Amino acid sequence: MGGILLSAALIVRDEERFLEGCLRSLKDCVDEVVVVDTGSSDRSRDIAHHWGARVFSHPWRGDFAAARNASVDAARGAWILYIDADERVVEFD
Repeated sequence: MGGILLSAALIVRDEERFLEGCLRSLKDCVDEVVVVDTGSSDRSRDIAHHWGARVFSHPWRGDFAAARNASVDAARGAWILYIDADERVVEFD
């Protein structure tokens, strides 16, 4: 089976404190990472780019569902893992 099977989708705004840890935890688990930035003024976008994420802008309109839908729409995988920047994927034993 080829192509992108699993995409991770995140919405962020000023998440530089947490984002690198999240992206590091996803590195070997997903085929792509999509980050939708809703107006960060910190290094969130740079961090996402550094970790190979596809980064998109979406203006914040006070609607989490709209931002989440933008990240899902940008994802190319057959399956989507929606994760917050302060969450981590951990190995299951």
